[in-house]
Amino acid sequence: MTSVAVDQTEFRSVLGHFCTGVTVVTGRDGDTLAGFACQSFAALSLDPPLVLFCPARTSRTWPVLAAAGRFAVNVLAEDQQEVSAVFGARGEDKFARVGWTPAPSGAPLLDGALTWIDCALETVHEAGDHYVVIGRVTALGTPSDARPLLFHRGRYAVTEPARDALAALMPWPRPDDWL
Repeated sequence: MTSVAVDQTEFRSVLGHFCTGVTVVTGRDGDTLAGFACQSFAALSLDPPLVLFCPARTSRTWPVLAAAGRFAVNVLAEDQQEVSAVFGARGEDKFARVGWTPAPSGAPLLDGALTWIDCALETVHEAGDHYVVIGRVTALGTPSDARPLLFHRGRYAVTEPARDALAALMPWPRPDDWL
């Protein structure tokens, strides 16, 4: 297969049209707390329950999370843009500006998050300038009714319910009556 050079600016622009949720991945190694804003998070498997996220190889947070061997993924709610900004910036004590409680693993669970996923580190793969980190889910938070914080085309966004075209065409209840 022939390799084609792809312009990094164009690549970022095109992929920026894919809307992602905003999470903060956190961990605790002894007394050291670590966390970073992460858009590259996804569910991977139901059996066993696995998730993945992709930290940059240059991340200063990732080594702390790797050493801890456990992490929590905090799914941010629409009103947590400032939390995302705090954990997206380098330096400073990020946890001094955000309330949190420990997950079963000890990883910080951020106050106000839409929900959380607590994980044990399963495996790590090198992939270009990032790692693909796979975690086995060990505990789950109860989701709130808030809407998620999203990132689309270089800006924060929130969901709006889509107009249900089928509802206008079918006046009977759904989905149990489709048979």
